[in-house]
Amino acid sequence: MRRILDFNYTEARTFFLKEESYCGIDLPKYFTFNLLLKQISKYLNNKNLSGFYSTYHNEKGKSVTNYPCNFEGVNYKFLNNKDGKYAWRPLQLIHPALYVSLVNKITEKTNWELIVTRFSDFGKNPNIKCYSIPLESQDSQSDKAKAVTNWWQSIEQQSIELALLYEYVLHTDISDCYGSIYTHSIPWAIHTKAIAKSNRDGNSLIGNIIDKHLRDMAYGQTNGIPQGSVLMDFIAELVLGYADSELSQRIQQENIQDYHIMRYRDDYRIYSNNPQTVEYIAKLLTEILIDLGMRLNTQKTLISNNIVRDSIKPDKLYWISSKQGAKSIQEHLLLIHRLSENYPNSGSLNKALIKFFDRIKGLTEIKQDIRALISILGDIMYKNPRVYPISSAILSKLFSLLNNQVEIDELLQLICDKFAKIPNTGHLKIWLQRLTIKIDRNKIYDENLCKKVNDPNVQIWNSDWLGSALKSIIELTPIIDEQVVQEINVVINKEEVQLFKIDYDEE
Repeated sequence: MRRILDFNYTEARTFFLKEESYCGIDLPKYFTFNLLLKQISKYLNNKNLSGFYSTYHNEKGKSVTNYPCNFEGVNYKFLNNKDGKYAWRPLQLIHPALYVSLVNKITEKTNWELIVTRFSDFGKNPNIKCYSIPLESQDSQSDKAKAVTNWWQSIEQQSIELALLYEYVLHTDISDCYGSIYTHSIPWAIHTKAIAKSNRDGNSLIGNIIDKHLRDMAYGQTNGIPQGSVLMDFIAELVLGYADSELSQRIQQENIQDYHIMRYRDDYRIYSNNPQTVEYIAKLLTEILIDLGMRLNTQKTLISNNIVRDSIKPDKLYWISSKQGAKSIQEHLLLIHRLSENYPNSGSLNKALIKFFDRIKGLTEIKQDIRALISILGDIMYKNPRVYPISSAILSKLFSLLNNQVEIDELLQLICDKFAKIPNTGHLKIWLQRLTIKIDRNKIYDENLCKKVNDPNVQIWNSDWLGSALKSIIELTPIIDEQVVQEINVVINKEEVQLFKIDYDEE
């Protein structure tokens, strides 16, 4: 695997314009954005996107330019429920024209070299390590899978090793990191605050250009960046890397020597042999983040003097100790249900369901009550949106064993009725449609991406600010691959929903 910071500007552009980099949201594989990104890139031909804005005539008959920041719904947004109650995670598909334009600007030769240099500046302190710079896979694994593997190898394993050097660790993260980032802080990160503030309207600064693109996506708002793409992960790393640099300076000013910090995106682990030191560093970090519009999550902040134990995520430790002894299929699923209650939406839960799917995928019959299994699984899904894809695959297998379409329809309706109690379940509906698409292609789901599957005229992004030619490319280029729809099976294939082709932490 290669870090994106090792790429030259042309390689970086190719990387960001990949479908996998554009959309990091788990969608059925018949959703495709490759052709759309290529068509837009070809049409823009490295020209400024502003040259393709539409115009209108005001009441005085004067031609006025439309700007994306004056339009709502430019990006496509849907809220993914996180806990079956009141917590939601906003996911976005960035308007493809703004996305391609932003990639083009970031990967201009001088801009890219400046950004890479800034990241080099951020990483000068050997005691503050960042492990979340985007990676590109060099084998059959996806980039996303490589990133998770890197997390395990870098954070978890090195955390255990640090127990030889330190007695205490403080775990913390940033509350609503992406939704809190102050877009004006991006020019600060790239150019320094002094230069950025003295050139606030300077279109020559790449930091200002990024800032403007982000505000164009968000109806002019300066708080928050879209979540759901590698490009935005990279931009977030600019701000967080800047925070690392500021923290390094503050620590040096305070003459603190006994410490080590590991950061993976917005998750921090601060090590020292003195508990007061880790608390004081957390205080310094809090002061820096507030200036950037962010704050630490006090509910997820804790100090431990057992570094080895707390280097491993508690859901993983729990599952290692609990998963033995499940004999029947229902006992196995009930164990997973208990895991979902103790550690909701965890990585171990998703992994446990993949193992469960492996157990049942080859079966031609199940002697136990399938309706009961579906009920247990539905309850797991209710509070764990992270597992919608693999749970849909399991449901598809269980439905295939019923051999009774009336009963299948009844159970599907019961599932839909159950989840109707939760607002903002667009992501679930997308996967329920995958579950039913080979049974009833025309089944209606109240989610625009679902409607797009059967009606190409449904518009995902607001493009009214664009001229007719580019607008037509966006509205007419298909994002549903009909060949894939025809080729997929009623039972969802494991490869459609599984991140890893191998079990990375059991190698």
